[in-house]
Amino acid sequence: MTVRVRFAPSPTGMFHVGGARSALQNWIFAKQQGGVFVLRIEDTDAARNRPEWTEGILSALDWIGIARGSYEGPYFQSSYAGEHRAAAQRLYEGGRAYYCDCTREDVQARTGPQQRGYDGFCRDRGLEPGEGRALRFRTPDEGETVVVDLVRGEPTFENKLIEDFVIARGDGSPVFLLANVVDDMSMGITHVIRAEEHLPNTPKQQLLWDALGVKPPVWAHVPVVVNEKRQKLSKRRDKVALEAYRDEGYLADAMRNYLMLLGWAPSGDREIVPWSVIEEEFRLDEVNPSPAFFDEKKLRAFNGDYIRALPVADFVEACRPWLTGTGTIAPPPWQPDEFDPAAFAAVAPLAQTRIAVLSEIVPNVDFLFLADPLIDEAAWAKAMKEGAADLLDAAVVAFEALESWDAESLKATLEAVGAERGLKLGKAQAPVRVAVTGRTVGLPLFESLEVLGRDRTLTRLRAARVRLV
Repeated sequence: MTVRVRFAPSPTGMFHVGGARSALQNWIFAKQQGGVFVLRIEDTDAARNRPEWTEGILSALDWIGIARGSYEGPYFQSSYAGEHRAAAQRLYEGGRAYYCDCTREDVQARTGPQQRGYDGFCRDRGLEPGEGRALRFRTPDEGETVVVDLVRGEPTFENKLIEDFVIARGDGSPVFLLANVVDDMSMGITHVIRAEEHLPNTPKQQLLWDALGVKPPVWAHVPVVVNEKRQKLSKRRDKVALEAYRDEGYLADAMRNYLMLLGWAPSGDREIVPWSVIEEEFRLDEVNPSPAFFDEKKLRAFNGDYIRALPVADFVEACRPWLTGTGTIAPPPWQPDEFDPAAFAAVAPLAQTRIAVLSEIVPNVDFLFLADPLIDEAAWAKAMKEGAADLLDAAVVAFEALESWDAESLKATLEAVGAERGLKLGKAQAPVRVAVTGRTVGLPLFESLEVLGRDRTLTRLRAARVRLV
Protein backbone atom coordinates (compact mmCIF):
# COMPACT_ATOMS: atom_id res chain seq x y z
CA MET A 1 0.00 0.00 0.00
CA THR A 2 1.35 3.38 -1.00
CA VAL A 3 1.15 5.95 1.77
CA ARG A 4 -0.85 8.98 0.70
CA VAL A 5 -1.18 12.06 2.89
CA ARG A 6 -2.93 15.32 2.19
CA PHE A 7 -2.71 18.92 3.22
CA ALA A 8 -6.07 20.63 2.81
CA PRO A 9 -6.05 24.38 3.55
CA SER A 10 -8.92 26.79 2.87
CA PRO A 11 -8.16 29.88 0.74
CA THR A 12 -9.80 32.30 3.16
CA GLY A 13 -6.83 34.35 4.37
CA MET A 14 -3.10 34.49 4.85
CA PHE A 15 -1.23 31.20 5.30
CA HIS A 16 -1.20 30.28 9.01
CA VAL A 17 2.09 29.19 10.60
CA GLY A 18 0.22 26.30 12.23
CA GLY A 19 -0.87 25.16 8.79
CA ALA A 20 2.71 25.42 7.58
CA ARG A 21 3.81 23.17 10.47
CA SER A 22 1.17 20.56 9.51
CA ALA A 23 2.19 20.74 5.85
CA LEU A 24 5.82 20.08 6.72
CA GLN A 25 4.93 17.14 8.94
CA ASN A 26 2.82 15.61 6.16
CA TRP A 27 5.59 16.28 3.65
CA ILE A 28 8.29 14.59 5.71
CA PHE A 29 6.11 11.61 6.63
CA ALA A 30 5.24 10.99 2.98
CA LYS A 31 8.89 11.26 1.98
CA GLN A 32 10.00 8.85 4.71
CA GLN A 33 7.41 6.30 3.62
CA GLY A 34 8.09 6.65 -0.07
CA GLY A 35 4.56 8.00 -0.36
CA VAL A 36 2.64 10.84 -1.98
CA PHE A 37 1.82 14.31 -0.68
CA VAL A 38 -1.51 15.60 -1.99
CA LEU A 39 -2.51 19.27 -1.90
CA ARG A 40 -6.25 19.86 -1.79
CA ILE A 41 -7.69 23.36 -1.66
CA GLU A 42 -10.94 23.29 0.31
CA ASP A 43 -12.64 26.12 -1.56
CA THR A 44 -16.34 25.45 -0.90
CA ASP A 45 -16.79 28.58 1.23
CA ALA A 46 -17.57 30.75 -1.79
CA ALA A 47 -18.30 33.85 0.31
CA ARG A 48 -14.79 33.93 1.77
CA ASN A 49 -12.60 32.34 -0.91
CA ARG A 50 -10.40 34.54 -3.07
CA PRO A 51 -8.03 33.46 -5.87
CA GLU A 52 -5.15 35.44 -4.37
CA TRP A 53 -5.41 33.39 -1.18
CA THR A 54 -4.95 30.22 -3.22
CA GLU A 55 -1.88 31.67 -4.87
CA GLY A 56 -0.68 32.72 -1.41
CA ILE A 57 -0.90 29.10 -0.24
CA LEU A 58 1.08 27.87 -3.24
CA SER A 59 3.79 30.53 -2.90
CA ALA A 60 4.08 29.97 0.86
CA LEU A 61 4.53 26.24 0.30
CA ASP A 62 7.14 27.01 -2.36
CA TRP A 63 9.00 29.16 0.18
CA ILE A 64 9.21 26.47 2.85
CA GLY A 65 10.42 23.86 0.38
CA ILE A 66 7.22 22.16 -0.77
CA ALA A 67 7.56 23.26 -4.36
CA ARG A 68 4.99 23.18 -7.12
CA GLY A 69 5.45 20.12 -9.27
CA SER A 70 6.81 17.99 -6.41
CA TYR A 71 3.39 16.98 -5.09
CA GLU A 72 0.05 15.80 -6.42
CA GLY A 73 -2.46 18.56 -7.02
CA PRO A 74 -3.63 21.08 -6.24
CA TYR A 75 -7.11 19.65 -6.34
CA PHE A 76 -10.11 21.83 -5.54
CA GLN A 77 -12.85 20.54 -3.27
CA SER A 78 -15.51 22.38 -5.24
CA SER A 79 -14.76 20.08 -8.20
CA TYR A 80 -16.03 17.08 -6.24
CA ALA A 81 -19.50 18.42 -5.40
CA GLY A 82 -21.14 15.66 -7.44
CA GLU A 83 -19.35 12.95 -5.49
CA HIS A 84 -20.31 14.62 -2.20
CA ARG A 85 -23.99 14.59 -3.15
CA ALA A 86 -23.79 11.01 -4.39
CA ALA A 87 -22.33 9.88 -1.06
CA ALA A 88 -25.11 11.67 0.82
CA GLN A 89 -27.67 9.90 -1.35
CA ARG A 90 -26.05 6.51 -0.69
CA LEU A 91 -26.21 7.08 3.06
CA TYR A 92 -29.88 8.06 2.81
CA GLU A 93 -30.82 5.12 0.62
CA GLY A 94 -28.93 2.73 2.90
CA GLY A 95 -30.83 3.91 5.97
CA ARG A 96 -27.75 5.52 7.51
CA ALA A 97 -29.17 9.03 7.19
CA TYR A 98 -32.61 10.67 7.33
CA TYR A 99 -34.20 13.97 6.49
CA CYS A 100 -35.05 16.49 9.20
CA ASP A 101 -37.17 19.63 8.97
CA CYS A 102 -36.34 20.95 12.46
CA THR A 103 -35.23 24.53 12.60
CA ARG A 104 -32.41 25.69 14.83
CA GLU A 105 -35.00 27.16 17.16
CA ASP A 106 -36.81 23.80 17.31
CA VAL A 107 -33.62 22.01 18.29
CA GLN A 108 -32.74 24.58 20.92
CA ALA A 109 -36.23 24.40 22.42
CA ARG A 110 -35.91 20.64 22.93
CA THR A 111 -32.34 20.65 24.23
CA GLY A 112 -32.10 20.06 27.98
CA PRO A 113 -29.12 20.09 30.36
CA GLN A 114 -28.44 16.39 29.84
CA GLN A 115 -29.15 16.42 26.11
CA ARG A 116 -26.29 15.58 23.75
CA GLY A 117 -27.54 18.06 21.14
CA TYR A 118 -30.13 17.21 18.53
CA ASP A 119 -32.59 14.74 20.13
CA GLY A 120 -33.38 12.61 17.08
CA PHE A 121 -36.91 13.99 16.74
CA CYS A 122 -37.11 13.22 13.01
CA ARG A 123 -35.37 9.82 13.11
CA ASP A 124 -38.49 7.77 12.52
CA ARG A 125 -40.77 10.29 10.82
CA GLY A 126 -39.88 8.99 7.38
CA LEU A 127 -39.51 12.43 5.80
CA GLU A 128 -38.73 12.57 2.09
CA PRO A 129 -36.21 14.99 0.59
CA GLY A 130 -37.63 18.48 0.41
CA GLU A 131 -36.78 22.15 0.46
CA GLY A 132 -35.31 23.21 3.78
CA ARG A 133 -34.84 19.63 5.00
CA ALA A 134 -31.35 18.80 6.21
CA LEU A 135 -29.91 15.30 5.95
CA ARG A 136 -28.71 13.90 9.30
CA PHE A 137 -26.48 10.91 9.92
CA ARG A 138 -28.06 8.18 12.04
CA THR A 139 -25.45 7.75 14.78
CA PRO A 140 -25.46 4.29 16.42
CA ASP A 141 -27.14 4.31 19.83
CA GLU A 142 -24.78 1.74 21.29
CA GLY A 143 -21.08 1.00 21.26
CA GLU A 144 -18.09 3.27 20.91
CA THR A 145 -15.87 4.68 18.25
CA VAL A 146 -12.15 4.16 18.74
CA VAL A 147 -9.81 6.52 16.91
CA VAL A 148 -6.37 5.03 16.29
CA ASP A 149 -4.10 8.06 16.57
CA LEU A 150 -0.32 8.00 16.14
CA VAL A 151 0.06 10.97 18.48
CA ARG A 152 -2.73 10.45 21.03
CA GLY A 153 -3.05 6.70 21.30
CA GLU A 154 -6.63 5.45 21.01
CA PRO A 155 -9.13 8.14 22.07
CA THR A 156 -12.48 6.48 22.60
CA PHE A 157 -15.89 8.13 22.10
CA GLU A 158 -19.21 6.71 23.26
CA ASN A 159 -21.62 6.72 20.35
CA LYS A 160 -24.56 7.65 22.56
CA LEU A 161 -22.85 10.98 23.25
CA ILE A 162 -22.58 11.83 19.55
CA GLU A 163 -25.68 13.55 18.15
CA ASP A 164 -27.24 12.77 14.79
CA PHE A 165 -25.17 15.34 12.95
CA VAL A 166 -26.01 17.12 9.72
CA ILE A 167 -24.21 15.87 6.61
CA ALA A 168 -26.13 17.93 4.00
CA ARG A 169 -27.86 21.28 4.38
CA GLY A 170 -31.42 22.14 3.54
CA ASP A 171 -30.35 23.20 0.03
CA GLY A 172 -28.72 19.80 -0.54
CA SER A 173 -25.10 20.98 -0.26
CA PRO A 174 -22.92 18.64 1.83
CA VAL A 175 -21.23 20.01 4.94
CA PHE A 176 -17.51 19.91 5.65
CA LEU A 177 -17.61 16.63 7.58
CA LEU A 178 -18.98 14.65 4.65
CA ALA A 179 -17.09 16.49 1.91
CA ASN A 180 -13.81 15.98 3.74
CA VAL A 181 -14.41 12.23 4.10
CA VAL A 182 -15.51 11.75 0.49
CA ASP A 183 -12.50 13.69 -0.81
CA ASP A 184 -10.10 11.60 1.28
CA MET A 185 -11.74 8.42 -0.01
CA SER A 186 -11.60 9.62 -3.63
CA MET A 187 -7.93 10.51 -3.30
CA GLY A 188 -6.95 7.30 -1.51
CA ILE A 189 -5.66 9.07 1.59
CA THR A 190 -4.14 6.56 4.02
CA HIS A 191 -2.95 8.90 6.80
CA VAL A 192 -4.56 12.13 8.00
CA ILE A 193 -2.06 14.32 9.83
CA ARG A 194 -3.71 17.49 11.07
CA ALA A 195 -4.13 19.82 14.03
CA GLU A 196 -5.64 18.76 17.33
CA GLU A 197 -8.60 21.11 16.85
CA HIS A 198 -10.05 18.59 14.37
CA LEU A 199 -10.05 15.72 16.88
CA PRO A 200 -13.68 16.30 18.06
CA ASN A 201 -14.82 15.81 14.44
CA THR A 202 -12.87 12.61 13.99
CA PRO A 203 -15.32 10.10 15.53
CA LYS A 204 -18.08 11.51 13.31
CA GLN A 205 -15.86 11.25 10.26
CA GLN A 206 -14.82 7.73 11.18
CA LEU A 207 -18.48 6.74 11.46
CA LEU A 208 -18.97 8.11 7.95
CA TRP A 209 -16.03 6.09 6.62
CA ASP A 210 -17.51 2.95 8.16
CA ALA A 211 -21.01 3.72 6.85
CA LEU A 212 -19.64 4.20 3.34
CA GLY A 213 -17.87 0.86 3.56
CA VAL A 214 -14.29 2.09 3.42
CA LYS A 215 -11.54 1.49 5.97
CA PRO A 216 -10.74 4.80 7.71
CA PRO A 217 -7.24 6.29 7.52
CA VAL A 218 -4.67 6.30 10.26
CA TRP A 219 -5.08 9.51 12.23
CA ALA A 220 -2.44 11.77 13.76
CA HIS A 221 -3.62 14.88 15.57
CA VAL A 222 -0.65 17.11 16.27
CA PRO A 223 -0.72 19.67 19.10
CA VAL A 224 -2.44 23.01 18.79
CA VAL A 225 -0.07 26.00 18.45
CA VAL A 226 -0.49 28.61 21.19
CA ASN A 227 0.82 32.08 22.06
CA GLU A 228 2.67 33.20 25.19
CA LYS A 229 -0.62 33.29 27.11
CA ARG A 230 -1.25 29.68 26.05
CA GLN A 231 -4.13 30.76 23.86
CA LYS A 232 -4.60 29.19 20.45
CA LEU A 233 -2.92 31.35 17.82
CA SER A 234 -5.53 33.62 16.29
CA LYS A 235 -5.42 35.57 13.02
CA ARG A 236 -7.27 38.38 14.76
CA ARG A 237 -4.90 38.64 17.71
CA ASP A 238 -1.53 37.14 16.87
CA LYS A 239 1.07 37.41 14.15
CA VAL A 240 0.36 34.14 12.36
CA ALA A 241 0.77 34.80 8.61
CA LEU A 242 3.72 32.93 7.17
CA GLU A 243 3.94 35.54 4.40
CA ALA A 244 4.46 38.29 7.00
CA TYR A 245 7.50 36.49 8.42
CA ARG A 246 8.84 35.86 4.93
CA ASP A 247 8.48 39.53 3.97
CA GLU A 248 10.07 40.67 7.22
CA GLY A 249 13.17 38.73 6.31
CA TYR A 250 13.01 35.38 8.05
CA LEU A 251 14.94 32.69 6.21
CA ALA A 252 12.98 29.70 4.96
CA ASP A 253 15.48 27.27 6.50
CA ALA A 254 15.17 28.92 9.90
CA MET A 255 11.39 29.04 9.74
CA ARG A 256 10.89 25.41 8.82
CA ASN A 257 13.46 24.25 11.37
CA TYR A 258 11.60 26.20 14.06
CA LEU A 259 8.15 25.04 12.94
CA MET A 260 9.22 21.41 13.20
CA LEU A 261 10.16 21.99 16.86
CA LEU A 262 6.55 22.82 17.71
CA GLY A 263 5.75 19.55 19.46
CA TRP A 264 8.84 17.56 18.48
CA ALA A 265 12.60 17.68 19.01
CA PRO A 266 15.60 16.08 17.25
CA SER A 267 17.92 13.77 19.14
CA GLY A 268 20.49 15.19 21.54
CA ASP A 269 20.60 18.55 23.22
CA ARG A 270 20.16 20.61 20.07
CA GLU A 271 17.49 22.49 18.19
CA ILE A 272 19.22 24.05 15.20
CA VAL A 273 19.91 21.11 12.89
CA PRO A 274 20.20 20.58 9.14
CA TRP A 275 16.97 19.84 7.33
CA SER A 276 18.37 16.46 6.29
CA VAL A 277 18.57 15.50 9.98
CA ILE A 278 14.96 16.54 10.57
CA GLU A 279 13.84 14.55 7.53
CA GLU A 280 15.64 11.49 8.85
CA GLU A 281 14.72 11.72 12.54
CA PHE A 282 11.16 13.04 12.63
CA ARG A 283 8.63 10.51 13.93
CA LEU A 284 4.92 11.12 14.37
CA ASP A 285 4.77 8.84 17.38
CA GLU A 286 7.37 11.04 19.09
CA VAL A 287 5.27 14.21 18.77
CA ASN A 288 4.29 15.61 22.16
CA PRO A 289 0.49 15.98 22.34
CA SER A 290 0.71 19.01 24.67
CA PRO A 291 0.08 22.50 23.21
CA ALA A 292 3.12 23.91 21.39
CA PHE A 293 4.24 27.47 22.22
CA PHE A 294 5.03 29.62 19.19
CA ASP A 295 7.68 31.92 20.65
CA GLU A 296 8.41 34.85 18.34
CA LYS A 297 11.47 35.87 20.35
CA LYS A 298 12.94 32.40 20.02
CA LEU A 299 12.16 32.33 16.30
CA ARG A 300 13.90 35.68 15.91
CA ALA A 301 16.98 34.36 17.71
CA PHE A 302 16.87 31.25 15.52
CA ASN A 303 16.80 33.38 12.42
CA GLY A 304 19.73 35.47 13.61
CA ASP A 305 21.77 32.31 14.07
CA TYR A 306 20.87 31.16 10.57
CA ILE A 307 21.80 34.55 9.10
CA ARG A 308 25.19 34.53 10.80
CA ALA A 309 25.85 31.02 9.48
CA LEU A 310 25.39 32.07 5.85
CA PRO A 311 28.44 32.46 3.62
CA VAL A 312 28.88 36.20 3.06
CA ALA A 313 28.07 35.90 -0.64
CA ASP A 314 24.80 34.15 0.22
CA PHE A 315 24.01 36.83 2.81
CA VAL A 316 24.55 39.55 0.20
CA GLU A 317 22.19 37.77 -2.19
CA ALA A 318 19.58 37.18 0.55
CA CYS A 319 19.54 40.91 1.32
CA ARG A 320 19.06 41.95 -2.28
CA PRO A 321 15.21 42.12 -2.24
CA TRP A 322 15.32 44.58 0.67
CA LEU A 323 18.04 46.66 -0.94
CA THR A 324 16.34 46.82 -4.33
CA GLY A 325 12.64 46.52 -3.42
CA THR A 326 11.91 43.46 -5.53
CA GLY A 327 9.09 40.95 -5.22
CA THR A 328 6.75 41.63 -2.32
CA ILE A 329 9.30 43.80 -0.50
CA ALA A 330 8.69 47.53 -0.13
CA PRO A 331 11.25 49.73 -1.89
CA PRO A 332 14.08 51.14 0.25
CA PRO A 333 14.35 54.89 0.95
CA TRP A 334 16.98 55.45 -1.74
CA GLN A 335 16.62 55.56 -5.51
CA PRO A 336 17.72 52.52 -7.53
CA ASP A 337 20.67 54.35 -9.07
CA GLU A 338 21.90 55.37 -5.61
CA PHE A 339 22.49 51.78 -4.52
CA ASP A 340 26.16 50.78 -4.75
CA PRO A 341 26.60 46.97 -4.69
CA ALA A 342 30.34 47.29 -4.05
CA ALA A 343 29.78 49.50 -1.01
CA PHE A 344 27.25 47.06 0.39
CA ALA A 345 29.55 44.11 -0.21
CA ALA A 346 32.24 45.95 1.77
CA VAL A 347 30.04 46.33 4.88
CA ALA A 348 28.05 43.11 4.50
CA PRO A 349 30.25 41.06 6.89
CA LEU A 350 29.78 43.77 9.54
CA ALA A 351 26.01 43.93 9.05
CA GLN A 352 25.62 40.15 9.01
CA THR A 353 26.59 39.86 12.68
CA ARG A 354 24.15 42.58 13.77
CA ILE A 355 20.76 41.76 12.29
CA ALA A 356 18.20 39.11 13.22
CA VAL A 357 15.89 39.54 10.21
CA LEU A 358 16.86 40.64 6.72
CA SER A 359 14.63 43.73 6.71
CA GLU A 360 16.91 45.22 9.38
CA ILE A 361 19.60 45.60 6.75
CA VAL A 362 17.98 48.80 5.42
CA PRO A 363 18.35 51.02 8.53
CA ASN A 364 21.85 49.63 9.06
CA VAL A 365 23.17 50.68 5.65
CA ASP A 366 20.88 53.47 4.42
CA PHE A 367 23.52 56.10 5.26
CA LEU A 368 25.67 54.67 2.46
CA PHE A 369 23.12 55.22 -0.30
CA LEU A 370 21.26 58.39 0.66
CA ALA A 371 22.45 61.86 -0.27
CA ASP A 372 21.88 62.91 3.33
CA PRO A 373 21.48 60.69 6.38
CA LEU A 374 18.06 60.16 7.93
CA ILE A 375 18.49 61.92 11.26
CA ASP A 376 16.91 60.30 14.30
CA GLU A 377 16.00 63.41 16.31
CA ALA A 378 16.18 61.59 19.65
CA ALA A 379 19.66 60.36 18.74
CA TRP A 380 20.64 63.89 17.69
CA ALA A 381 19.50 65.35 21.01
CA LYS A 382 21.37 62.68 22.92
CA ALA A 383 24.67 63.05 21.03
CA MET A 384 24.85 66.76 20.25
CA LYS A 385 25.37 68.09 23.74
CA GLU A 386 27.74 70.81 24.98
CA GLY A 387 31.13 70.43 23.33
CA ALA A 388 29.80 68.60 20.27
CA ALA A 389 30.39 71.58 17.96
CA ASP A 390 34.02 71.91 19.02
CA LEU A 391 34.58 68.19 18.62
CA LEU A 392 33.08 68.17 15.12
CA ASP A 393 35.27 71.13 14.09
CA ALA A 394 38.36 69.33 15.32
CA ALA A 395 37.34 66.05 13.67
CA VAL A 396 36.91 67.78 10.31
CA VAL A 397 40.39 69.33 10.51
CA ALA A 398 42.00 66.07 11.65
CA PHE A 399 40.23 63.92 9.06
CA GLU A 400 41.10 66.35 6.26
CA ALA A 401 44.78 65.93 7.12
CA LEU A 402 44.77 62.13 7.00
CA GLU A 403 47.03 60.64 4.37
CA SER A 404 45.38 57.22 4.53
CA TRP A 405 41.58 56.98 4.71
CA ASP A 406 41.20 53.65 6.47
CA ALA A 407 39.40 52.46 9.59
CA GLU A 408 42.51 52.13 11.71
CA SER A 409 43.74 55.67 10.91
CA LEU A 410 40.27 57.14 11.42
CA LYS A 411 39.94 55.50 14.80
CA ALA A 412 43.36 56.65 16.00
CA THR A 413 42.68 60.19 14.80
CA LEU A 414 39.32 60.55 16.53
CA GLU A 415 40.68 58.92 19.66
CA ALA A 416 43.36 61.63 19.77
CA VAL A 417 40.80 64.39 19.16
CA GLY A 418 38.71 63.08 22.03
CA ALA A 419 41.67 62.71 24.38
CA GLU A 420 42.58 66.36 23.87
CA ARG A 421 39.12 67.19 25.24
CA GLY A 422 39.13 64.70 28.05
CA LEU A 423 36.80 62.29 26.25
CA LYS A 424 37.12 58.56 25.85
CA LEU A 425 36.57 57.20 22.35
CA GLY A 426 32.98 56.13 23.07
CA LYS A 427 32.00 59.70 23.95
CA ALA A 428 34.02 61.25 21.16
CA GLN A 429 32.51 59.14 18.40
CA ALA A 430 28.85 59.70 19.36
CA PRO A 431 28.48 63.13 17.62
CA VAL A 432 30.43 61.87 14.60
CA ARG A 433 28.25 58.75 14.28
CA VAL A 434 24.98 60.72 14.41
CA ALA A 435 26.31 63.35 11.99
CA VAL A 436 27.33 60.73 9.46
CA THR A 437 24.73 57.92 9.89
CA GLY A 438 21.84 59.72 11.64
CA ARG A 439 21.77 57.19 14.49
CA THR A 440 23.55 56.41 17.75
CA VAL A 441 23.86 52.69 16.98
CA GLY A 442 24.75 50.81 13.85
CA LEU A 443 27.68 49.27 12.06
CA PRO A 444 31.22 49.83 13.39
CA LEU A 445 31.82 53.52 12.87
CA PHE A 446 35.30 53.64 11.41
CA GLU A 447 34.76 50.82 8.92
CA SER A 448 31.60 52.69 7.88
CA LEU A 449 33.51 55.93 7.36
CA GLU A 450 36.11 54.10 5.30
CA VAL A 451 33.45 52.81 2.91
CA LEU A 452 31.52 56.10 2.85
CA GLY A 453 34.66 57.91 1.76
CA ARG A 454 36.46 61.09 2.70
CA ASP A 455 34.38 63.61 0.76
CA ARG A 456 30.97 62.40 1.89
CA THR A 457 32.10 62.01 5.49
CA LEU A 458 33.49 65.55 5.67
CA THR A 459 30.40 66.97 3.94
CA ARG A 460 28.14 65.40 6.59
CA LEU A 461 30.32 66.53 9.48
CA ARG A 462 30.24 70.10 8.20
CA ALA A 463 26.47 69.96 7.67
CA ALA A 464 25.98 68.76 11.26
CA ARG A 465 28.22 71.57 12.49
CA VAL A 466 26.10 74.14 10.64
CA ARG A 467 22.97 72.67 12.17
CA LEU A 468 24.44 73.22 15.64
CA VAL A 469 24.94 76.96 15.08
